[in-house]
Amino acid sequence: MKISPAEKAANYVVLIAFAIFALYPIASIVVAALGAPDTGEQTASILGMHPGNFSEAWRIGHFGTYLRTSLVVSVSVVVVSVVLSLMAGYALGSLRFRGAGVVLYLFLLGMMMPNEVVVVPLYFDLRELHLTDTLWAVVLPQIAQSVAFGTYWMRTYFRTSSRSIVEAARLDGAGHWRTLWLILVPLARPAIVTLTVLTFMWTWNEFLIPLVMVTAEGLRTAPLGLAFFQGQYTQGFTLLAAGACIVATPVVLLYVFLQRHFIAGMLEGAVRE
Repeated sequence: MKISPAEKAANYVVLIAFAIFALYPIASIVVAALGAPDTGEQTASILGMHPGNFSEAWRIGHFGTYLRTSLVVSVSVVVVSVVLSLMAGYALGSLRFRGAGVVLYLFLLGMMMPNEVVVVPLYFDLRELHLTDTLWAVVLPQIAQSVAFGTYWMRTYFRTSSRSIVEAARLDGAGHWRTLWLILVPLARPAIVTLTVLTFMWTWNEFLIPLVMVTAEGLRTAPLGLAFFQGQYTQGFTLLAAGACIVATPVVLLYVFLQRHFIAGMLEGAVRE
């Protein structure tokens, strides 16, 4: 059906309105980060920007250490959880075995369980294992959370797209390992990229688990370090806004770099169960 010029114009108006609504808070933080340090929440003019606020926030807020910790945690969670999700999703989506439905519901239960419910007993369990105040205490719980969603995501993809491919591979004599990694994984690249971006974003922004599990300053993640930065190192809004921009930059860069595959994966998921 052909869209009239009026309908097309209305669509653009709606999209622009939503874009402004979404980007205005981000633009406000960026402008505030470039403001004069002694003006608090006042915005900067074009000729009066202060990019040195970012280096000042980086120096006094120890964001180099926090970003390095967040990068180690996020990459570890992404790599392990995506690999496990691929294998579990393939098993639940392409294979038929006794108890598959029960296993799937267990993963769904893991998706629905909020952090606030499990973080306290999880802390005592990890303390008994002498893992608190280590990176393991931050990485392992988030791997478990990410695998729950990742398994459901990849199971949905494999269940609706791979059955005929798997049957053809079996006729050619390919085993499960070869079928998954050499045949299905290259075809599932958009779905895998989408899962990678979502997992990285959720892990990077996680606040409660690092807050409860670690006390050492060197093990603080970037969002946790940003929370301690306010009040402990600065009372002004300008340096806090600069720190927020520093913390958000890696996620923004990852999304910009992978946005085409991310959107393709989301669109594929929209038409599946």
